[in-house]
Amino acid sequence: MFIERPPLLYRLLFPEAVWRVKGRRNSKVAYLTFDDGPIPEETPWVLDTLDRYGVKATFFLVGDNVRRYPELFEEIKRRGHSYGNHSMHHLQGMKVTTRRYLYDITEADRLIGSQLYRPPHGIMRWKQAKAIKDHYNIIMYDLVSRDYSRKLTPEQVLANVKRYARDGSIIVFHDSIKASRNMRYAMPKAIEWLRENGYEFRTLPME
Repeated sequence: MFIERPPLLYRLLFPEAVWRVKGRRNSKVAYLTFDDGPIPEETPWVLDTLDRYGVKATFFLVGDNVRRYPELFEEIKRRGHSYGNHSMHHLQGMKVTTRRYLYDITEADRLIGSQLYRPPHGIMRWKQAKAIKDHYNIIMYDLVSRDYSRKLTPEQVLANVKRYARDGSIIVFHDSIKASRNMRYAMPKAIEWLRENGYEFRTLPME
């Protein structure tokens, strides 16, 4: 549970960040997000699937992937999705200096140009978070599907969504090769289940 739904204590470590977006009373809203793209092996399939269901999502993009596949970035924008910065090289904040970390974000920003930022692995130093918040809206998550896990079956990934989804949940999937098997099964079924249970889908505002 610590991974799938970050506990309150962990959320309190980063009060600058957005973990959940609660709507009106009695509302049910979900925010689908995709990390680590864009890549030609997965992102087009995700975009086509979202189109099929009429769902808009938010993509947190690795700058180096945007550099290599600019046409996929343009396609994300063309199809009406929102997008954010996921650093240039997917650096984990605890493993690099704050100066290196901030430079990597700035490098990605030159290609992506979004006020949304999600830290890779959801991990960063306090000092990094305080510096980032002056320039970006830090977007964390309320529910991690764990589609990237080789230890989980596709059915277990779907079960994570069913167990932890709630109004305002920012839900994480990945348009990555590592997550492909689980994501391609669980994501469409999660959309169907959420719809059946009264959820509507929104994107995270970029301003």
